Amino acid sequence: MRLVAQIGLAATLMMSPGAPLTATAGVTTSPSSSDDGKGPIPKALKKVAWLRILPGNPRQASHVRIFVHCPKKANHAIIGSTAFQLKGSRRIYREVGMGFSDRGLGHRGVSISYYALPGWHKALLKCVKVTINKKTRISRTRVLGRDAIPLYVRRFSIWQYFG
Repeated sequence: MRLVAQIGLAATLMMSPGAPLTATAGVTTSPSSSDDGKGPIPKALKKVAWLRILPGNPRQASHVRIFVHCPKKANHAIIGSTAFQLKGSRRIYREVGMGFSDRGLGHRGVSISYYALPGWHKALLKCVKVTINKKTRISRTRVLGRDAIPLYVRRFSIWQYFG
């Protein structure tokens, strides 16, 4: 099977034009600073909230990495799911809080419980701005963005630890 894939790749590379046949004198292109992926976030995406969980289909009793982007005005993110429940807890749904950078990006590691039921779960993101009146100590929470993604939890297997 690998041989077939390699032959197909070689045929594609041979048939593609690759570099232009005529060279233009004096024209050189240098990579711009935005090509490295560390450039500014595009203006259209600054107000969009998104959530990503890796790996996409974790097993029970494993850890996942949560990546979040919230609008710049938000100062806190809340991620909730039934897959994050704790051992011995009667609560089925657990919410995890997260702070993030000035650009609105954040990441955190969370464990998937051994007691989480296998199957599909929903992970919900709320980007909030919390303001506290220092005199009365009354907090006001305003939701600025939401996102939801499906999360598939696979059955626990002891063999995942043995190569």
